[in-house]
Amino acid sequence: MGTITPFPGAGGRVAAQIGFDRVELTRILDLYGRMVAAGHWRDYAIELGQDAAIFAAFRRAAERPEYRIEKRPALRQRQGQWSLIGEHGVVLKRGHDLAPVLAPIERRLLKLIQE
Repeated sequence: MGTITPFPGAGGRVAAQIGFDRVELTRILDLYGRMVAAGHWRDYAIELGQDAAIFAAFRRAAERPEYRIEKRPALRQRQGQWSLIGEHGVVLKRGHDLAPVLAPIERRLLKLIQE
């Protein structure tokens, strides 16, 4: 019989994956649905990694995301685990709660609907 060789760096434990819980994902997808209804967003992507969970919203599928909503629990005790990142990689808003971080997009949505 052969011998079992563990992968290097695994250490016998599986790395935890960061994700959105139901309330967070509902809030984000609600905003996404309203932006789609306004005709502004067309596609989205979700990336779940070991250090962050990222929701990216696109105007068109072939370009870079207009906004990225990131959850990084490692930053929970510092500037907050939530961040809103713009199209060019600039951090637009950080916070401990999701609602204030999404506020700039929701204000923009109100402007899109009023036009």
